Amino acid sequence: MIRRALLVSVLLLTGCTSVSEVGAAESTTNSCGVTTARLASEDVTPLDPKPAPVLPVTVDSADGRKVTVTSADRILAVNLYGSLAELVFSLGLGGRVIGRDTSTTFPSAAGLPLVTPQGHDLSAEAVLKLNPSVLLADDSIGPATALDQIREAGIPVVIVDDTQNLDAVPKHIRAVAGALGVAEAGERLVERVQEEIDTARKSAPADGRQTKIAFLYVRGTAGVFLIGGRGAGSDAMIEAIGATDAGTAIGLTKFRPLTSEGLINAAPDVILVMTEGLRSVGGVDGLLKLPGVAQTPAGINRRIVDMDDGILLNFGGRTGKAVEALAKAVYGPC
Repeated sequence: MIRRALLVSVLLLTGCTSVSEVGAAESTTNSCGVTTARLASEDVTPLDPKPAPVLPVTVDSADGRKVTVTSADRILAVNLYGSLAELVFSLGLGGRVIGRDTSTTFPSAAGLPLVTPQGHDLSAEAVLKLNPSVLLADDSIGPATALDQIREAGIPVVIVDDTQNLDAVPKHIRAVAGALGVAEAGERLVERVQEEIDTARKSAPADGRQTKIAFLYVRGTAGVFLIGGRGAGSDAMIEAIGATDAGTAIGLTKFRPLTSEGLINAAPDVILVMTEGLRSVGGVDGLLKLPGVAQTPAGINRRIVDMDDGILLNFGGRTGKAVEALAKAVYGPC
């Protein structure tokens, strides 16, 4: 669930460090080997009491348009990460949601019809068939022609800023809540999520920055093997648990092609991957065959953490819980 731009990254990683050098680094991580970071609850917890939308409202869409929403009876919220739908459900409006994107997989939404049947491309036909009263989206999803077709059909389309980091979560909550006429509920959700994030951050050890974590975006079936750096979103999650993002530490930004030299130079103590990505390369044994992985401290110690694709880079209503689960997987008892 990574934005399309990373698939065309062409910069190469450089530099090399010997295995003996990287193996000598100290780390506060546990020695559990392969660990799956799991949330305490797989589903979204809605606000209680549930809000009642006060409409109409006119809001500033992130694409520069002013959009008037007159009804929140039939909501579609779609993007590359599943975060917008998660926010709608977290606000307590899940019963009004009529469809979902590929990344929205939590139990209470999993049975909804898909409006992104071709991966993460929005189908205008599928959307119009469901007759939504409002569509929430961001720039991670398209094509633009589909969004234009939906607007031309008279459906209000509100675009939310698509910055993916912890600081952007309150902004996204307020944007979604405002567009649906539940601004007060939005403030309640901001307070809850921020408290969960702050609590999760405190659970990390004070010396956690000795631990270097590299996020690898891998899709074996598509031949896509990338490493994350500053601004990838994965860096925000890694830094939230007090660790050092290995890609950022060697000067990478966003996502770059995985090379043996680059990964060895990054010298991660832990390799973080998405669960489906790990499965796509044949599990840990397959991951260890990728360039440089077996030569890192993480590879040598088989220290791999995987996390559900719909949670790790989601930055939705369960962000604090995701940080807590990641911290437990990296530092907690086996």
